[in-house]
Amino acid sequence: MIGDTDERVIALGLARMADALGNSFLIIVLPLYIASGQVSIDALVGGDLFGFVVGEEFLIGFVLSLFGFLNSFGQPFTGRLSDRTGRRKAFVLFGLVLFAIGSVAYPFLSNYWAVLLARGFQGVGAAFSVPATVALVNDYARSDRERGGNFGVFNTFRLIGFGFGPIVAGIVIRFGPYATPFGALSGFNAAFGIAVLGAVVSFLLVAAVVDDPPSVDAEAGEDLSIRILDRGGPRLLDSVFVLGVGTFFMAATIALFAPLEAPIRARLDEGTFLFSVQFAAVVIANVLLQIPIGNASDAYGRRPFLLAGFVLLVPSVFAQGVVTTPLTMLGARLLQGVAVALVFAPSLALAGDLAGEGQSGSTLSVLTMAFGLGVAVGPLASGFLYNLGGFATPFTVGAVAALAALVLVYSQVRESLTDDPGGGAGPAAAVAEE
Repeated sequence: MIGDTDERVIALGLARMADALGNSFLIIVLPLYIASGQVSIDALVGGDLFGFVVGEEFLIGFVLSLFGFLNSFGQPFTGRLSDRTGRRKAFVLFGLVLFAIGSVAYPFLSNYWAVLLARGFQGVGAAFSVPATVALVNDYARSDRERGGNFGVFNTFRLIGFGFGPIVAGIVIRFGPYATPFGALSGFNAAFGIAVLGAVVSFLLVAAVVDDPPSVDAEAGEDLSIRILDRGGPRLLDSVFVLGVGTFFMAATIALFAPLEAPIRARLDEGTFLFSVQFAAVVIANVLLQIPIGNASDAYGRRPFLLAGFVLLVPSVFAQGVVTTPLTMLGARLLQGVAVALVFAPSLALAGDLAGEGQSGSTLSVLTMAFGLGVAVGPLASGFLYNLGGFATPFTVGAVAALAALVLVYSQVRESLTDDPGGGAGPAAAVAEE
């Protein structure tokens, strides 16, 4: 329940909601801004890149993907560094400053490479703020039986910002320009301003409420590599690594949908509104279910929810490639949202359970990195697989990836809260195996 949740977790959730709102604004606004002609790309369009003809869509996609790649690949380093310094709050604030700088810069940029640099700035900022934020949520749990609830509350707020940001962005651009005492403000500049405001609100919330718990000053290892093998344990692979692989596949399946808007609308004979509702269905289901599922995983263990989530993910992703009506597509997307909710908070909580003292930043960064990488790779894979096979191909491959994740989680991930013959030892034994 939110009423029993640490106020610092709520503040971090609200901060991430404001930050996610601003970032999701840019996911919608930047493609429109570049395509509007306000950013010069004519000299680049039609160029040759290792035999590939560069198009406007590629240039836009590269700007969006750069954020995800810098964010994802930077997180193991910043997560480990936040463990070693014990100053997670400073990392969050620094990341938000970098994000705000990028948003402030966009209205003054007309060169594609400058826009790319600003987006790269924001990707680095996210790499600093995301793992430190998630580590703080983990550190604030007073016991393992609170961790799932903490992540449920945090994810709910974050997803509200991410899910409703595109809707608000569309409205802001649609009704611009706006009269101000300083002159007309275009819809694009208003959207960039809201992105800056989101970062500022997040900064103020974190600065005012959040602090570094004493437990984060424990030593973190020098090795930046991700542990793959379960050293000394009964399984072949490390549980956190497997959760990272599963999170990557899950995030990639979420991102398959958006790049196929035109063929989906043509296939289902639907308009933009129905497509946007279907797109938002995954987020809506998560907003409704994150808190109860997180709390339930504290009571009944993490592993049953993870398995149930991947079991549902397989048919829900496959169905999106074969349905032929808007209503059945909406049902498939809602089912996928339920599946993601079953996996999201319990996986973060399980990784937090298994993290050593003062190592939650580096441990949880495996999952946050995997999610960001999946979101970055998913759209690229979707377009490639669609061109390679057909409409159903991206969703079929996504369902196979979800099935592989299910097999890996079932065979390699141990339960972290209770003695479970199918899931392995509880927390004490888990720590001993490490």
